[in-house]
Amino acid sequence: MNERAKFGEIAAEELSIGDIVEWSKWNSENEDWNAYYGIILDIKNEIKANRLISISRVMPLNKPGVELEFFTMSLRLVSRSNEENHEFEIKN
Repeated sequence: MNERAKFGEIAAEELSIGDIVEWSKWNSENEDWNAYYGIILDIKNEIKANRLISISRVMPLNKPGVELEFFTMSLRLVSRSNEENHEFEIKN
């Protein structure tokens, strides 16, 4: 029996910790979608509603110190993290 990919796992393969992502939320006052941006802190598989799905923890750029959880498939990649820059910052 083949093991199937977890729900959202394929989308999670496109994202990495440190990537900047976008999500949108409906604004009923303006009757339009508002875009929000954040940095991925963690990507993991969790059981929700008796199903194993991919969940991402994100820190919004407009609210540092706050962490939100999203279904990974609801996030869109804006900018990839650059591991070389992270290593440089750590060394200096």
